[in-house]
Amino acid sequence: MDDNAGGEIQIFSVEERSAATATCAIRCVGGVVRTGRSFRLRLNDGATGEPVFLILDWIKLYGKVTDSLHPPYSALVQLSGGGVNLLVRGLILTSAVSDDS
Repeated sequence: MDDNAGGEIQIFSVEERSAATATCAIRCVGGVVRTGRSFRLRLNDGATGEPVFLILDWIKLYGKVTDSLHPPYSALVQLSGGGVNLLVRGLILTSAVSDDS
C-alpha cells in the first residue's frame, strides 16, 4: 500500500456537531488518512461553488487515538471547519494534500 497516497473517508454517521466541529463515524475508503490534514468535501448532489475544506483533528481506532488510518478500517474522527454543517451519511472527503507535495 502506498503510504504517500492521499486518503479518502466516507461518513457513516455524524455523532456530535457544533458550529465548528463534528465527531463522525467514518470508513477509510482509499489511501492513508492522517490527522492535521485538510480534506475537501465531495458533495453527493453535484452542487457547485467554492470548495469546502475541513481539518481532520483526531482519529480514534478501537478507542485509542492514532495519527493515521488506512482501508478498510473504520474509526471515530473529529473534523473542524466552516463546512461541518454539510456532513451527512455517505459523503466522501478527499485529502487535499499528499505526503509528497
